[in-house]
Amino acid sequence: MKPIHQIDTHSPLSVEPSFHESSHILNSFAGDWTSIGPRNKMIEARIGDYSYTMDDVTINYAEVGKFTSIASHVCINPVDHPMDRVTQHHMTYRRAAYGFAETDDDEIFDWRRGNRVVIGHDVWIGHGAIVMKGVHIGTGAVVGSGAIVTKDVEPYTIVVGVTAKPIKSRFTKEISDRLMEIAWWDWPRDWLEERFHELNDVNSFIRKYG
Repeated sequence: MKPIHQIDTHSPLSVEPSFHESSHILNSFAGDWTSIGPRNKMIEARIGDYSYTMDDVTINYAEVGKFTSIASHVCINPVDHPMDRVTQHHMTYRRAAYGFAETDDDEIFDWRRGNRVVIGHDVWIGHGAIVMKGVHIGTGAVVGSGAIVTKDVEPYTIVVGVTAKPIKSRFTKEISDRLMEIAWWDWPRDWLEERFHELNDVNSFIRKYG
């Protein structure tokens, strides 16, 4: 994984990760061929090879796998406020900005880091979806537009709604299991180039490589 560097976003994608000049990235890393869209906000996130985000995406304290597609206005791991204090206002932990102390309250930020979201490979997260703190989304899953995901999602499962619930699987269990065993997302670039034309037919693909 590499630090994300700003490049000319009108250029074709390359091995080096790129992000739009309007995005704010803090202590985050990305793999090869990754792209971060306009007006994204990322805090302490890691993005796997070939994954991308569209515009106005927020990702906090999260691990995102390879080949994952994140649509516009998605929010992954929205930050919590401490509800057990007299006030929920962030002056109690961003106290330095308000002149109440010389340092901020690290306890709150460590608490946020402690419940990272984990998203697998080849996941598609639809427009405006929200993935809540600590959720794990399995490889191959689909999160429908506008969904609010509060519980873990099994691999190759489609979830929709508020709160999100499974509606069906993308494939039979046999096909899903075979794809997990093949783990094509871990193939090196030369294998992908050689076998790229075979990615559109799942049945022949698993017969050949499963």
